[in-house]
Amino acid sequence: MTTLVRSLPRPSFGGRRAGRLVERNLFVYRRTWTIIVSGFFEPIFYLFGMGFGVGALVGEVPGPDGQPISYATFVAPALLAVSAFNGAVAEATYNFFFKLRWQKTYDSILATPLSLHDIALGELIWSASRAALYGVGFLIVAAILGLIESPLAILALPAALLLAFAVGAIAMAGSTWLRYWTDLDLISIIILPVFLFSGTFYPISVYPPLLQAIVWLSPLYHGTEIIRALMLGAVEPIILVHTGILVAYALVGFTICARRLNVLLLK
Repeated sequence: MTTLVRSLPRPSFGGRRAGRLVERNLFVYRRTWTIIVSGFFEPIFYLFGMGFGVGALVGEVPGPDGQPISYATFVAPALLAVSAFNGAVAEATYNFFFKLRWQKTYDSILATPLSLHDIALGELIWSASRAALYGVGFLIVAAILGLIESPLAILALPAALLLAFAVGAIAMAGSTWLRYWTDLDLISIIILPVFLFSGTFYPISVYPPLLQAIVWLSPLYHGTEIIRALMLGAVEPIILVHTGILVAYALVGFTICARRLNVLLLK
């Protein structure tokens, strides 16, 4: 069986066979779509609670270009990034782990023409699709509330998608090392500080230099900086650095995930 699976064709560059896995996930979730949609509301609650609630006490804050903006306008781009982040993490950790370790979904899929790379790419596309759904919904809400300062905000959606690919790839790679349900507690331990300290509610310039260097390891920080620059129309060359880091995270995470699946499913 191992010899047969290893001889299966490699995935096409267009990811056509990986799309079959996305189609499978759509079919599975067609009756439980409320589970997916419900994850959209958490960043919305934070927007009203922190952006407008705490924002009424904070007043105006300096934007990326130094110009004063409302606190809600400052927070909204970060929460759009959080929407994409949450969507990708949910699929690439809990759901991915369940299908890998308990449901044995991928063992069955390997009996089809799909390869390990197709499985990794298909699940990554699916996690990014969920993140894109959250991002579109949040951007519409931000537009209705008047929190968009630039037409470049339309590019915030591709930026959120890039963040989702980066986070999803890293999370999937990490999930391959988890063995028990209790191990998923580690995900919550990691997600909470990443959410709080990635420039979501205040700029990282308030941190000491060492902590700022640590924050630069967070993909959410880079996604937040890109989306904030686009939504506020304060685009600077540094955005290319943030973009490059997210691309690197996506490529490295995907490569590790594919190799780990090879170890786990073809052992």
